[in-house]
Amino acid sequence: MSELVLSERDGALHILTLNRPDRHNAMDDAMSALFRTRLDDALEESESSAILIRAAGKSFCSGRDTQVLGHRARDESDFHFVRRHQEGRLRMQESTKPIVAALKGGVIGGGCELALAADIRVSDTTLKLALPEILYGVLPDTGGTQMMTALIGPSRTKYMVMTGRPIDAATALEWGVVDFVVPPEELDARALDLARDIAAKPPINLAMAKEMVNLMHGPTIRTGTRAELYAQSYLFKTEDYQEARAAHREKRAPSYKGK
Repeated sequence: MSELVLSERDGALHILTLNRPDRHNAMDDAMSALFRTRLDDALEESESSAILIRAAGKSFCSGRDTQVLGHRARDESDFHFVRRHQEGRLRMQESTKPIVAALKGGVIGGGCELALAADIRVSDTTLKLALPEILYGVLPDTGGTQMMTALIGPSRTKYMVMTGRPIDAATALEWGVVDFVVPPEELDARALDLARDIAAKPPINLAMAKEMVNLMHGPTIRTGTRAELYAQSYLFKTEDYQEARAAHREKRAPSYKGK
């Protein structure tokens, strides 16, 4: 079995590659745990000063694997499960190392939140980016509502969160979700070139630059992300969530009670 997350060094750059292409890099418990370990290692090591996150296959990350939605590998509450995953996103944002993400294909749900937690996003033209959690009876819970609002504003974020509809690469660029859009054959080279350029700069300058810019939205994002935790812990207990799960299993439209 191939490693679900590949890790390698390229000079001062640390590269993480999501490697579950047959499932569009959907995160099950094993892949999620390995990514967290690989990310922690990359953030802690002193030999690198920047990180590139990219993906094998057609998609960057389609979020939590729908086959394990609601499943808890550990004997833990929804509250502790969500909070643990939030810490990974917050650590990415608050780390001293700049993070570049190379996006393509499906960038969905938790995969979208992973991309948002990076500092710079390069996309190719195949991008389909969405926060579709409402279609499953829940809402984004690892900072999606907060990070997206900081990038594109409240009304467009509400559109994405309340409809669950995806946006394409052109829209993502126009709205400011991504910073560059290139043809698919150029994505890896463009993202790698950008990440190498950043990694070559003095680490202390990179750390302070990221810190200064993050002061604009960082504290608000952290506070709002915790609000997502409280909302999601509640939503997991609702009848509408159970109905959404049943409808998904039975491939039918859900019938919500509304309140």
